[in-house]
Amino acid sequence: MAKGPLSRIRVLDMSRILAGPWAAQMLADLGAEVIKIERPGKGDDSRQFGPPFLKDAEGNNTRESSFYISTNRNKKSLSCDIAKPEGQALIRALVAKCDVLLENYKVGDLKRYGLDYESLKQVNPNLIYCSLTGFGQTGPYAPRPGYDSIFQAMGGLMSITGLPDDVPGGGPMKTGPSLADILAGQYAAYAIQAALYARDLNGEPGQHIDVALLDSLIAATSHYASQYLVSGDVPVRRGTEGNGGMPSRMFHCADGDIMVVAGNNEQYARLCDVLGHPELTTDERFSEIALRVVNRRALGDVFEPLVASWKLSDLLAALDEAGVPAGPINTLDKVFADPHVQSRNMCVETDHALSASGKVKLVANPVKFSGTPITEYTAPPFQGEHTEEILKGLLGLDDRAVQDLRQNRIV
Repeated sequence: MAKGPLSRIRVLDMSRILAGPWAAQMLADLGAEVIKIERPGKGDDSRQFGPPFLKDAEGNNTRESSFYISTNRNKKSLSCDIAKPEGQALIRALVAKCDVLLENYKVGDLKRYGLDYESLKQVNPNLIYCSLTGFGQTGPYAPRPGYDSIFQAMGGLMSITGLPDDVPGGGPMKTGPSLADILAGQYAAYAIQAALYARDLNGEPGQHIDVALLDSLIAATSHYASQYLVSGDVPVRRGTEGNGGMPSRMFHCADGDIMVVAGNNEQYARLCDVLGHPELTTDERFSEIALRVVNRRALGDVFEPLVASWKLSDLLAALDEAGVPAGPINTLDKVFADPHVQSRNMCVETDHALSASGKVKLVANPVKFSGTPITEYTAPPFQGEHTEEILKGLLGLDDRAVQDLRQNRIV
């Protein structure tokens, strides 16, 4: 891989499914060497999360699910049974040579194997040990298991996502992507980098980072949470409507749907001009932002029939020329066909030995560096693909030692 900003960092990824692997993938994209630990036989649970699965040259499903592919690029895979003493010894040997360990086991699980933070900091005092769990390491819910939708419900996101109760289809709604996992992974990735900075530049020792999916989801409600904390008013669901300037919502054109946001009075005036009704700028219900927010339902009722007479492409072009923010409601096929998205190289392709085409497409990391760009991507590894490379090259084991580990099903 090209040399990235984290190219001297080695990460032991003992996480599964989404939040932890996502965090480790962010570090791998930035150039860290990431060693993924998988159970012999089954591997990461997400390998079974399909269909769809990557298909081979005969059109058969491989073990590589699209879910697994989405979170494990740029890594190496080592099979290791941590339930056995020999496997635990391998992990400790790796910890001595790593900067970071990521794990998302239930609280207390790894202590049974001597692989908890307190045990491993004796092996490597400089270790940054990051635990990602549903409810965190402390608190009455800490022992509970959980999944993304549970945290979207408990953290308030579902209560502010979806249509209002008084319209057809109203009610709480989960977001499509597993945002609690993804957000927790992002928080973990930046916290790990901060801990490395504190260690390497500020002389701090290694430390334990506690990231909870519930905490991460609550923090990400952002200005909605602030709205409640400042005013005491509980935010309500508004469908596609925003919270700033108005109108800010989806409208139906004659042949498709459009999202329009008039964020200030000037944009609102230009929107009214495009739609051929400049008099709406002086309408006493809509003449100022605060009035449009208060009268948002009436505003929508007025603008809906005006937009409905337009073809989507014509209205998009007119609004673009007028400087009014707007965009189509794209399905993912249209997203990746968009010329701007293509110019930003948001889809990348890399070699994959099992794929029928010999290639696999990945969603690119969105960060653009001027000096250390992310230019190379390696396919998510097969289970245990790098076992011998790591055991021999990093730990210095000989052929006989590796053979013994295989025969005893440690790796």
